[in-house]
Amino acid sequence: MVSLDSLHIPEFIEIGYQENASDVFLKADQVPMMRQHSQMVPIPGEWPVLTAQAIERMCYEMMSDRMKHIFEQTHEMDLGFAVGTHARVRMNIYRQRGSCATVMRIIPLNIRSIEELGLPPVLNELCKQRLGLILVTGPTGSGKTTSLAAMIDVINKARRSHIVTIEDPLEFVHQDHLSYVSQREIGIDTLDFQPALRAVVREAPDVILIGEMRDVATMNVALQAGETGHLVFSTVHTASAYETMDRVINMFPPHEKHHICQRMAGSLRAIIAQKLVPRADGNGRVVANEILICTPTISKAIEDGHFGDLYNLMSEGSFWGMQTMNQSLVRYVKAGIITEQVAMNYAGIASELKQMLRR
Repeated sequence: MVSLDSLHIPEFIEIGYQENASDVFLKADQVPMMRQHSQMVPIPGEWPVLTAQAIERMCYEMMSDRMKHIFEQTHEMDLGFAVGTHARVRMNIYRQRGSCATVMRIIPLNIRSIEELGLPPVLNELCKQRLGLILVTGPTGSGKTTSLAAMIDVINKARRSHIVTIEDPLEFVHQDHLSYVSQREIGIDTLDFQPALRAVVREAPDVILIGEMRDVATMNVALQAGETGHLVFSTVHTASAYETMDRVINMFPPHEKHHICQRMAGSLRAIIAQKLVPRADGNGRVVANEILICTPTISKAIEDGHFGDLYNLMSEGSFWGMQTMNQSLVRYVKAGIITEQVAMNYAGIASELKQMLRR
């Protein structure tokens, strides 16, 4: 049995990386755990049950003096770091039951292409846009950051532009190819999202990546940048295009909603909602996407606030590269990649999917 005093965070990350785990979990009174293909399982090996003292020591080893001070005040800390030459880690340290705990997302350093990820080819076309807003949405752990990194990589290799990312923490690292990439990490390169967002348009960007749409101020900056000749990417924690539009519009006071609908109709280029779905053979997961492309008809529905029309328009918009989540799931079922039961578990509208599968 391994001694508690000899344990360090990087060795858990190394094993998690080798086992294709997406996350590593450490807390007191439990053995080290990881998420592998959507399932929580123990990390392979003979590990002792972790103590509160061992967890605290390992977590504090990863924090700077400034981070330790903030953590002791707030009991929350986000940070990022590299492990070897093959992975970065997004680490969240928190307290539960009075002791330290941590969850660490493992991010491979190599950026996979849109094709390698199995994403729809229309995403390559969206990367050719020169201005406007593209939102990638989905629940936590659905691969939003990975998809965004693939799209940014397409732009980085295809055109000469200045790409600025604002992230908390920094995840994928982009090397300069044809583009010039500036990556700003909250807490290290800038104090917070708000000052970084105020400054970003003065940094002569062509493409802006905002890690997350957190509030009205962030949304306003993104819309303004999209309206003034920048291509803006960001994420929202919503499950569908309809929910995304509803969430964005409801960020604003009621008297502003009509004006925001008009601005969104003019700026929005696409919403890509995604879920990671377990494969039938148990060998990993595939990404199921709902794609909304802002055609003139879609833009008119958004301008008028008719969000309820978006679903039918997506289901009939295959010519433009659109699809609903159910259409994506049905394709996987017909190809034998996922089972019908799993498809039902991830359905956009369960009753509709049941009918589609029967047909």
